[in-house]
Amino acid sequence: MNATEHVAELLDNLPVKTGVYIMKDEYDRVIYVGKAVNLRSRVRSYFQDSAEHGERTRLLVDKVRDIEYVVTDTEVEALVLESNLVKEYSPRYNVKLKDDKSYPFVKITASEPFPRVYVTRKVVQDGSIYFGPYTDVTKLRETIDVVRKVFSVRSCHRRIDGQTPGARPCLNYHIGRCLAPCTGTVTPEEYNRSVREVMMFLEGRSRELIKAVSERMEAAAKQLDFERAATLRDQLRALESVASKQKVLCDPGVERDVIALARDDKRTCVVLFYIRDGLLIGREHFMLEPGIDDDDSSLVTAFLQQYYSQAAFVPNEILVSNDIHGRETVSRWLRARRGSAVALAVPRRGEKRRLVEMAEENAVEILRIAKEESEQKQFRLQKALLDLKAALSLPDVPKRIECYDISNTQGTDIVASMVVFDNGEPRRSHYRRFRIRGVEGPDDFESMRQVVRRRMSHLVSEGASDRVEPPAAEGSDSFEARPDLVVVDGGKGQLSAAQSALQQLGIAGVPVIGLAKREEEVFVPGQSDPVVLDRESEALFLLQRIRDEAHRFAVTYHRRLRGKRALGSILEEIPGVGPKKRKALLERFESIEGLRRASIGSIAELPGINEQLARDIKEFLSR
Repeated sequence: MNATEHVAELLDNLPVKTGVYIMKDEYDRVIYVGKAVNLRSRVRSYFQDSAEHGERTRLLVDKVRDIEYVVTDTEVEALVLESNLVKEYSPRYNVKLKDDKSYPFVKITASEPFPRVYVTRKVVQDGSIYFGPYTDVTKLRETIDVVRKVFSVRSCHRRIDGQTPGARPCLNYHIGRCLAPCTGTVTPEEYNRSVREVMMFLEGRSRELIKAVSERMEAAAKQLDFERAATLRDQLRALESVASKQKVLCDPGVERDVIALARDDKRTCVVLFYIRDGLLIGREHFMLEPGIDDDDSSLVTAFLQQYYSQAAFVPNEILVSNDIHGRETVSRWLRARRGSAVALAVPRRGEKRRLVEMAEENAVEILRIAKEESEQKQFRLQKALLDLKAALSLPDVPKRIECYDISNTQGTDIVASMVVFDNGEPRRSHYRRFRIRGVEGPDDFESMRQVVRRRMSHLVSEGASDRVEPPAAEGSDSFEARPDLVVVDGGKGQLSAAQSALQQLGIAGVPVIGLAKREEEVFVPGQSDPVVLDRESEALFLLQRIRDEAHRFAVTYHRRLRGKRALGSILEEIPGVGPKKRKALLERFESIEGLRRASIGSIAELPGINEQLARDIKEFLSR
């Protein structure tokens, strides 16, 4: 049965029920996830010749080789499952927040006796409370600085199960950045009151917080505790300074998010206003990557699903600039996330409409700035490529540049990286990692010869059998493209090794250069003296960026392998952990630190490991 017949058979057997459908390509990769009230009708509509589909939808349909589905009891369950699957698989043809995994959050470790407050880019279900995501890192740093100055909640990673009265506090205590709960200088009740106030501050309840601190200051003054009153006075001034910068937009007590969309020919921007207690406490903007559903309503709907599936707080009112698909279903889902009713509206007039228009104006301005920055960046990149062509006497503009680097620790766990830049931009789906075999000791020259030979052999022989570690399934044609320039990290020795690999394969016409770190000298075959590029030239900046990216990629892979090896050695000493359990632990946590940070529950989720063994593993590592 060919692929078309297989898909046709699947379409004939789809149920007339509510659920989620998952489309896969020939490599079994998830390329689209959608929800439907009627799975049979919705999925079959993609494959009807009479339907007027857009270009991206036609591309999707051409790639579909398998369809799976999950039946749900309600539309809300389907929406939740769709959001989770989009987050898990990041399908190519779904609308998604651009680089959403890199947005930072403020994390409060609420499950700990003395919670910590710090910035993280990972959201894990460990009982902690998260605020964000934040797109303006500068404002986030300012927020964290206020939190540490005013509330003095700890940010260290020290494990505190109890207090040690009389112990020596760290420097943060002496400069007023920590209450030092580890030394017994503060009671658990007082410390946790500070944590609750941090949460009030991050939720935007400034007025309520100012009133509470003011009352405590006055009470301390009446009790003649002037030192305490002075501390509270300083906190009060800091809070009032923050509140003074927040614009009053609504009546006190109003709690709403305002969401607006703007688009140009290349980008889509969503602006989000946070209004808490009538004050505009913040503005964030997000770029969306388009999917097959790229009308305004679909984009706003996708943003609501993805943003509020991970947001720490859902307000009781959300204003949006466009109608959304399945508004009642989304409203019920938001109600479940909040725990009480959420009003979801598209205002047409009045004060609320003016708020949406203000958000739209912000989104348009952000797009304008993004377009100008993109044009300037493209100009600099094109200039850098032209300058490289001239400086290195290349036959063509080096549109595709490949760079190689070696990483090892005294000759152990030797790895190599290959990064690819296309028109001056990183093409991460074409990155590759290599494990170097058969090289004794820290021999960078032989390692470089091997990696260049293994990569370039694909230009003369399809399907070379040397083992390569791809970072992702996308970009399978990385080895089929011929580079316009090859850069090796190193000097004359590495350059000579790369040249000999090309000569062994009989490959001519591929320019190779070496970039030495110390003096940033560029070595070219056949020249004894290096080419020295202007220190301020865009060409040198581009080469440095490519070289640094190759180094980062190689070191990251090397550390992962080294961490796995170290973890494997330690796991061999733990009673009850055999080869299968070691393998599962290595694949899941990869390093000693990764396993140390893991909770007992996450360890016990692995096959063959119960809660008691998970506790034994944690106890062994703590020793």
